Amino acid sequence: MKTKNIMIVGVGGQGSLLASKLLGKLLLSRGYDVKVSEVHGMSQRGGSVVTYVRYGDRVCSPIIDLGEADFIVSFELLEAARWTQYLKPDGTIITNTQQINPMPVITGAAEYPAELVEKMKAAGIRVDAFDALSLAEKAGSSKAVNLVLMGRLSKYFDFSPEEWNEAIVQSVPPKFLEMNQKAFALGAGT
Repeated sequence: MKTKNIMIVGVGGQGSLLASKLLGKLLLSRGYDVKVSEVHGMSQRGGSVVTYVRYGDRVCSPIIDLGEADFIVSFELLEAARWTQYLKPDGTIITNTQQINPMPVITGAAEYPAELVEKMKAAGIRVDAFDALSLAEKAGSSKAVNLVLMGRLSKYFDFSPEEWNEAIVQSVPPKFLEMNQKAFALGAGT
């Protein structure tokens, strides 16, 4: 199988590392060679966080180059737009429509860009944008956006709900399991 590439992008503290861990466990359980690379920016200060997940028959490097991502899963709208150059021409961006102001916007030095989803679509990018934050809150916590996004991503794969659930069980602390399973189900639309 040709190597597939997934980028998980967001802002520090949103749970992107748990999402990549869950995805890595799922892919390993399916027998794929999997490489996960965590690239932290100023994650402790709300800066960009990027995780690469690559899988296939044999994966030599954990890094995704420009134009190689099959999927970009974004926890925040501006982060989705920031990484579009990494997407393959036939790739898909799955993004939360939540907007988190970066420091230049907070300080008044810049404005948050308007109509980002429309601009990405106008550039020919396949965008699956939805309010993952509301679904996470419906599941019980705004911190469950990561599982809502994994649920939405699951719609693009042929893995069974049982396989996804097993990866969730292996990745999430028991006391948060039920909430995260609910968040995943809401993201998947089930």
